Amino acid sequence: MGRTKTLLVAFALGTFTQSAGAGEPDCRTIEGTTGRLACYDAAFPPKINKPATIHDDASRPPYKDPLIEETARLSAKLKNICRGC
Repeated sequence: MGRTKTLLVAFALGTFTQSAGAGEPDCRTIEGTTGRLACYDAAFPPKINKPATIHDDASRPPYKDPLIEETARLSAKLKNICRGC
């Protein structure tokens, strides 16, 4: 009995998946480039990008990169190395 239910669910999912794909227009068959592009634009409209939001939170301290100090110390040590002595 459990196997019958599993087969029924699999059949139903396969049927719905095929019918969902049939709803899209077939833009590949259009000969003209302008018409084909219009078909694709209608089928898949471009996403509108939202403007970047600026988070200027005064309660939050600015980011301090911990590697800046380490890089300065390393550069100072490298300047003292004698190359070609």
